[in-house]
Amino acid sequence: MSDETGGRWIPLESNPDVSGTPWAHKAGLVASQARFEDIYGLDEELLSMVPKPVKAVVLLFPIDAESEARRKEEDERITKDGQPKLDNTIFWVKQTIGNACGTIGLIHALANSDVTLTPTSPLQKFIIEQNPLERAQLLATTPLFANIHAESAGTGQSAPTIDTDLHFTCFVAAPDSDIRKAAQGEELSDKVKSDKTVSGMRLVELDGRRVGPIDRGECRDLLTDVANFVKAHYLSSSTSVYFSLMALTTAEENDLETAKPPIKHFENDEVKLL
Repeated sequence: MSDETGGRWIPLESNPDVSGTPWAHKAGLVASQARFEDIYGLDEELLSMVPKPVKAVVLLFPIDAESEARRKEEDERITKDGQPKLDNTIFWVKQTIGNACGTIGLIHALANSDVTLTPTSPLQKFIIEQNPLERAQLLATTPLFANIHAESAGTGQSAPTIDTDLHFTCFVAAPDSDIRKAAQGEELSDKVKSDKTVSGMRLVELDGRRVGPIDRGECRDLLTDVANFVKAHYLSSSTSVYFSLMALTTAEENDLETAKPPIKHFENDEVKLL
């Protein structure tokens, strides 16, 4: 979903076997290197079933009037105060096409992870665009990802529909601004260099409808930190059952995978069936 202009696409499902891994392979992910997996719940036992390491998490969530008000308030605060710990090299795409949030969420996951992409693939070409608005313009004016999106949207389990109040966002771990400065050769203060209590990583939310990447605080374990954030800031303020999560993992596939539950469970007994 998007409140911007630029046309509307058919929404993607939150389904790693339809609009997750197959989409990623068509866009340029080397098939043997990574894949998307369902996250079946946010408690410790169900999180332990997710193959590690996890490189990104994609969340599908419902939009309502209250969440929109919070979004606008937070965007205004960020625009005014900035985000001093945020790495300014994070790859982010502005959403200007309605219902393109699924494709943009997947792009955010892959572009901000150290996964292997085919050099001549659509995604590798897309990443070299200079800024978020140029990327948005390319997305809106060329079939670069529109065809991949349409193929994935047309093979889902749900009946295709244009109208939806569901939206995708993505979470990744990124070096904080001090780590990035050091990597770029800048001198850090003695206080920063001697601080051994911080991980040097930030939990970053990437949503094309926002003003840019959002710093969600220190990150020590991506999957656990995303689960805690989603419970505290998404599930706790909604009565909807329409939540779903996928993890991008570089773990090797195991033919003897642990049996997976048939439905997805969340802390407040909500269930997402897609």
